[in-house]
Amino acid sequence: MISLRPKKGHLLIAEPSTIGDLSFNRSVILLADHNDEGSVGFILNKPLGYTIHDLIPEIKGSFKIYNGGPVEQDNLYFIHNVPELIPGSIEISNGIYWGGDFESTKELINKGLIKKNNIRFFLGYSGWEAHQLEDELEENSWIVTENSYENKIIGKSSTSFWKEKIMELGGEYLIWSNAPENPTLN
Repeated sequence: MISLRPKKGHLLIAEPSTIGDLSFNRSVILLADHNDEGSVGFILNKPLGYTIHDLIPEIKGSFKIYNGGPVEQDNLYFIHNVPELIPGSIEISNGIYWGGDFESTKELINKGLIKKNNIRFFLGYSGWEAHQLEDELEENSWIVTENSYENKIIGKSSTSFWKEKIMELGGEYLIWSNAPENPTLN
């Protein structure tokens, strides 16, 4: 079901599946970029067992780290809603920004000027080559929706975010909202 054509700032919701794709099963992804050359996004609902302080001890914050996707998982990425504080940010859409000057970001966190609802950190990202995402949409791997949360999506940290989005879709998707993540454990 292709509901919208993908564009920067849209959400990709993984279609319900019993196949258990480890990277994208029950994922909600924010598309940070989408053009003729490919697409980049970050999984919003897969927290890891780390904080930013665990990875970068000089940062005195307990911001969770999320699995952004299977590409370049040894690199740290971030999105935020405070471009006036972080120089070099790139707007995704609706007041959400990607990256910027990391040294400034560290200082601002340590001074308490950036809060948890302002920034989200990811190890890795989700990436698609030219037309790959469109092919996956044709295969019914994803549902594209608008980001109705706009820049407040950064504060949406619930692991149940996929279930919430599936319930919003309603209809045939409602049965999946209570299905176990691993059907073999049912």
